[in-house]
Amino acid sequence: MDVACGTGNSTVTGSAVCAPSHASRKPACLYWGMPPLPRRLLVLLTATLLTAVCTAPVTRKPATYAETVGALSESGGFFNSNNLISNERSYLHVIPELRRAGLEGGVYLGVGPDQNFTYIAHTRPSIAFIVDIRRDNLLLHLLFRALFQLADNRAEYMSLLFGRPAPKSRDAWKRASLERIIEHIDLGPAPPDAVTALRARVDAAIERLGVPLSKGDFETIDLFHRTFIERGLELQFESAGRPPQRYYPSYRELLLETDREGRRWNYLANEEDFQFVRTLQRKGLIIPVVGDLGGRTAMAAVGQLLEELGAHLSAFYTSNVEYYLASRGVFDQFVTNLANLPRTERSVIIRAVFPSRYGWAPTTPGYISSSTVQRVDELLSGVAAGRIRGYGDLVNGQ
Repeated sequence: MDVACGTGNSTVTGSAVCAPSHASRKPACLYWGMPPLPRRLLVLLTATLLTAVCTAPVTRKPATYAETVGALSESGGFFNSNNLISNERSYLHVIPELRRAGLEGGVYLGVGPDQNFTYIAHTRPSIAFIVDIRRDNLLLHLLFRALFQLADNRAEYMSLLFGRPAPKSRDAWKRASLERIIEHIDLGPAPPDAVTALRARVDAAIERLGVPLSKGDFETIDLFHRTFIERGLELQFESAGRPPQRYYPSYRELLLETDREGRRWNYLANEEDFQFVRTLQRKGLIIPVVGDLGGRTAMAAVGQLLEELGAHLSAFYTSNVEYYLASRGVFDQFVTNLANLPRTERSVIIRAVFPSRYGWAPTTPGYISSSTVQRVDELLSGVAAGRIRGYGDLVNGQ
């Protein structure tokens, strides 16, 4: 691949990134093939993340999406849910605050499935990393990326995700309301032979991403996709060993959910927001990583990558993972990992809180979850001052 670096906005074909080095403040080109670890981690897939001047000649093969996924990831761990969709009905309550926060152009980190795409659409990062302890989450995001590769608009994407016949007239569907798209999905799945053909197309698109996958991985992806197809918009979050709880929202309800002022913000409610996420996906800039937020490997690798690139965290969606980190006794390590991420005074954590033994009560009537935004510096200073000694102090102090 050829790489051309210029002045101002860097021009790159291929996947090398030119970025300023923190040590020398001189531009540095980062390529795959910079052994040993951790230098191998210092790669990205496009020049859209940063503006820099590249002075080094290109002599090494640029990194691929698959190599970046593999280099940043660690061995997977266990979590007791499939997490195909969110169970956080309150997830849109924070969107107005995020839109006012001036977070554009930074680095987004998140966990879990496609609620991340809504937060990405409204924080407008240059690149995103979805770091989750479950390897199945990586497989799910490979499915999502393949669908973005195959779809031109929201209606096509949702039709592919739910195994519905492809809508006709692309231009008309780009202007379609969310209600009209939902009506199309509600018509029911395509015939079995069409679903089989769709699954083959999707698997071929996933293979082209280059991430090494086993037969079992493809079987898991097939199971995930067929679950969307069979359950349609009534799909709900599930935990291992128990049925969905009555208060878990369906995919339909998450689509139609609003903020406290009645405004819809789901990334599929607006074509412009969808296209922003689609562009990042097609450029390989939403990167799934297998990693433990309370571990010492993947988060450290992501932090070092940001440091070397001169990039900073803009938003970190942690869901309610901090609760589980505290239960495992690794909340302090999470705080250390967070402190090591390059950030600004605007960097924020987006979290979801559920009633628990820590005594948190939802703040909005009718919602079992509460979604909140906190400045990263506020959390870190609270820990340093002894005001936040654990999860209970964290959530009850907001």
